[in-house]
Amino acid sequence: MQAEKGIRLYVPRRDYLMNMVEKEVVVKDLVTKSNLPASDYVINPYVGCPHGCRYCYACFMKRFTNHSEAWGSFIDIKRCDKPISKKKLQGKSVFLSSVTDCYNPFEEKYENTRKILKQLISIDCELNISTKSQLILRDIDLLKQCKNLKVSVSVNTLDEQFKSDMDRASSIGKRLETIETLHENGIYTVLFMSPIFPGITDYKEIIVKTHRFVDEYWFENLNLRGSYKQDILSYIKNAYPQLVELYDEIYVKGNMGFWNNLSVEIEEYCAEHSIKHINYFYHKELVEAKLKPK
Repeated sequence: MQAEKGIRLYVPRRDYLMNMVEKEVVVKDLVTKSNLPASDYVINPYVGCPHGCRYCYACFMKRFTNHSEAWGSFIDIKRCDKPISKKKLQGKSVFLSSVTDCYNPFEEKYENTRKILKQLISIDCELNISTKSQLILRDIDLLKQCKNLKVSVSVNTLDEQFKSDMDRASSIGKRLETIETLHENGIYTVLFMSPIFPGITDYKEIIVKTHRFVDEYWFENLNLRGSYKQDILSYIKNAYPQLVELYDEIYVKGNMGFWNNLSVEIEEYCAEHSIKHINYFYHKELVEAKLKPK
């Protein structure tokens, strides 16, 4: 693994990767249409992710694979001979990635994302890259060549223990170092505060600590559905019993009052402090608005 001169990469021990199921899959095209509110197309160099985030919405993708393994314990490495279409992406918004972290630890070995970036730097598109990994610093030479780029790094806590309870990705400290290094190298940085856990995520504390090197903040609430809903609720009961009533109100009774109030609070705080931001709390409504015929 190489990085631009002067940038140090920390590679933690990742013994759990030895038990991951790896499989190479051939695909016809790396680029797919996106239903995400802020992107026209999405590119997923992999399917699956070793971060093992307990709240991962992308676990629904398992049913489209032939894997019997649990989500978070397998990864498909995409192989595609078809070049990325410059004509298709010209002037469009492109997101890396929606059902994986494009800089997950296997990127160090396969370099799928780096190969994709080499194609994208010649295309005049709006590129958004989202990651939890310091590995993105390896490609800072290519990132500097992108014409219209934002890099978002997910941070929803400053508590390393809570982070470790939720995922196996880079530590919070390393994520903040990554954002700062990107900022110092002229890359437009976004701190993606996602997902916000009620009563746990302190958005003001995170902003105060990071505003020097963050250009924009994105906010997204915790959505609980499917197989991971009960897991998260059980975790709250055991680790944060004082929050059980609040989570029951939101996720069992379906009361949106907490999110409505927090949304207003965030808007007022960001306006008061001139903080550039996007609120993705109402994701479903944003998607429906995008898909609505014009």
